[in-house]
Amino acid sequence: MTPYDQVDTHMIDELNKKVIRLIQGDLPVEDRPFAVLAEQAGIGEEDFIERVRNLKKQGILRRFGATLRHQKAGYDSNAMVAWLVPDERVDEVGEALAKFREVTHCYQRMPQGDWLYNLFSMVHAGSREQCREIAEKMSVTVGIKDYILLFSEKEFKKTSMEYF
Repeated sequence: MTPYDQVDTHMIDELNKKVIRLIQGDLPVEDRPFAVLAEQAGIGEEDFIERVRNLKKQGILRRFGATLRHQKAGYDSNAMVAWLVPDERVDEVGEALAKFREVTHCYQRMPQGDWLYNLFSMVHAGSREQCREIAEKMSVTVGIKDYILLFSEKEFKKTSMEYF
């Protein structure tokens, strides 16, 4: 049993439930998306943000993330770039790859069986060729030549959990 399993949802007040309902969906594409959500909740932007922070601190929210809908953002292609990085360089290389504006997420995984790649970065671009060019630029920057691009063919799911 984790501390998260011990959260009593009856102890979450109605306003916090409303905040959770609002952040579990898509964020408005606005300069200040939390101001828009705060207005929908009937509270100020600072109060809204502070409530989200407190829900996280209390363990009621485990994480808060955003999902890029790359087609809607104008990116026609994306690829997971799998890297074979020496263990002693994983943190350094991961941090460098994550700084590329074309990378939406970057993470380490333990190699499995014959699959030796241990670092992964998702790249978004206008075409497969641009993905290849970005990966090459990344390779030169971090000094890692052993990588492979895995292009997305079909998207099956891009939804968030709904709690309330």
